[in-house]
Amino acid sequence: MRLRENSLSRLDGGTFDVLIVGGGINGAVSAAVLAGRGASVALVDRGDFGAFTSQASSNLVWGGFKYLESFELRLVRKLCVSRNRLIDAYPDNITPIPFLAALDESSPYPPWMAALGAAAYWVIGGFGTHRPRLLRTKRIAREEPVVDLEGVRGGIEYYDAYLKDNDSRFVFGFVRSALDVGAAAANYVELVDAEPSAIGWRATLRDVDGGRVLHCNARMIVNATGPFIDGLNERLGARTEHRIVLSKGIHLIVDRVTRNERVLAFFDDTQRLFYVIPMGRRSVIGTTDTRVDDPHTEVTGEDRAFLLSQINARLALEQPLTAADVIADRSGVRPLVVRADGGDQRDVEWTRLSRKHEIEVDHDRKVVSIFGGKLTDCLNVGEEVADAVEALGLPLEEDNENWYGEPAAATRREFFRQARLMRLDDLRRKPDLEPLSDRLWRRYGRRAFEMLDEIRADPAMGADIMHPADYLRVELHVAAGTEMITRLEDFLRRRSKITQVIAEEEVRSASGLREVAEVLFGDDAERRLREYLEG
Repeated sequence: MRLRENSLSRLDGGTFDVLIVGGGINGAVSAAVLAGRGASVALVDRGDFGAFTSQASSNLVWGGFKYLESFELRLVRKLCVSRNRLIDAYPDNITPIPFLAALDESSPYPPWMAALGAAAYWVIGGFGTHRPRLLRTKRIAREEPVVDLEGVRGGIEYYDAYLKDNDSRFVFGFVRSALDVGAAAANYVELVDAEPSAIGWRATLRDVDGGRVLHCNARMIVNATGPFIDGLNERLGARTEHRIVLSKGIHLIVDRVTRNERVLAFFDDTQRLFYVIPMGRRSVIGTTDTRVDDPHTEVTGEDRAFLLSQINARLALEQPLTAADVIADRSGVRPLVVRADGGDQRDVEWTRLSRKHEIEVDHDRKVVSIFGGKLTDCLNVGEEVADAVEALGLPLEEDNENWYGEPAAATRREFFRQARLMRLDDLRRKPDLEPLSDRLWRRYGRRAFEMLDEIRADPAMGADIMHPADYLRVELHVAAGTEMITRLEDFLRRRSKITQVIAEEEVRSASGLREVAEVLFGDDAERRLREYLEG
C-alpha cells in the first residue's frame, strides 16, 4: 500500500504537465509513453487499473480479420502492424496462435472464399504470421476431433496472437512502466471536479477507498475514460466530432475443451463469429454482441443459454456443456466510435462498426479525448496521444521506445541461467502447468530476479500460498510492494486471473486466503478479507 500512498501524497497539491483520467489500456499506455518521454504525469482511475472494459476482452491480439468483410483494409493493415510490433516487443507474453474456423451452413462464406480472405489477411499483415491453410473436413477431423463435422463444409486456419496471462495484468504493465519513470498513479481515485485555471486545469480528486479529498494542477487533461468519455467531456466543456455507442460482449470460462493450443472459430446462428480460446487449463467461449446504453453490464441467464447452445451445436463433446460447467464469466462493453452528427451510422448497422479509435484535441479547453480503441491498437494510441499533447504545446523528449516491451534478451538469458542453477523448476511440477521459470519471467520480468533471491534465502517462499491457485508465496510478497493492490479483488481478478480459472466459491473457502490478505495488507488484512467475502 506504500506505493499508492506515495502517489496520493504526490497528487495532493502537485502540478503536472498532464492529468490522465481513466486507467484502462488507453490511459495506461498514454501514461507510459508520456512519462517515458519526459512529461510529468498524473494518472487516476475511480476503480482499479484495467477494471472495466479492459478486463473483459477476449485476450486476443489480432489484426481484425472480420474487418475485411467491410473492406476496411487500412484499418486491418494498421492493426496487423501493431499486432506484429506487440509480438516482437512481448515475446513471452504475446504468442502467435492458430485460429481454426469451421464453416458450416451458418457461415456466410464458403471455405474457398474464406481461404482467399485468409490469404489476403496474411499479405496485408506483412507475412508476419504463419501461412494460412484451406482445410477439408477430413483434416479437421484428424487435427481437431472435438469439432462436430455435421453440416461443416470445410474450414480455414490462419494466425493471430493472444495474451498468455490476462488483459488487465497487461494493462498494469504500462502503469508500472509509467511509475518507474516518475509518474504519479493511483487507483480508486475519482475526478470530482475540474476548473480552468491560469496553468490549465485545477482538479479536485477524491480517494474512493479512504475518502480523502485531493487537489492538483495540470496543463492539460487526457480523457481516457472509455465508455464514460462523452459524460466527462460534457463536464469539461470539451467539444468533439465523435462520440461512442456501446456494444455488450460476454465470455464464459469452462474446463479446457481441447488439448490443442489453438483458437476455434465458428459462426453462430446470427452469422457472427465467436471463439473458443485457450486459457491455461480452461477455455474461454465468446463473445456476443448486444447493443446497450448502460456501460454497467452483467451476464444474464439468456446470454449464458445462448452461448452454451451455440457451442454445444458445434462441438462433439461427451456431454453438452451446461450452466453448471461455467467456472466464471465476464461481461463488458466495447466503446464504438461514431460521428457526433450520426454520419457513421447512415450506411452501416451499428453491429458492423469496427474497433477503430479516434484521438481528438480541444485546443481551447486543453483536453485530449481518446475514443474507442482495443488492446491490439494500444501502441498506436500511445503514440498518437503523444502527438496530440505536443500539439497542445508540451514538448516531449525523442521517442526511444523504452516505454513498452520486455527486458532485453541478455537479461532474459541471465534470469534463466540463474533459474537453472538453483533448479527452480524442480520446486513444483504440476500437470498441464508451464515451468515456474517461464511463468515468473513472463509475469515479472526484472522483478523475477528478486524472487530468486528470496527463494534462495527462504525455501518457503517457493511454495504455493493458496490451494488450489497456482501462486507462490514470493509472488505475493513482491506484488504487495510493487503492484498497487488496494483490494483483494485487485489481486484475485486482475493482477492474477485466479477467479477467472477457479470458481469464486472455491476461492472464498480456499486454505491460504487469509495469509494472502495478510501478506498484501498487513494490519489491514482482516478488513480487506471481510470486504471481499461480504462483497
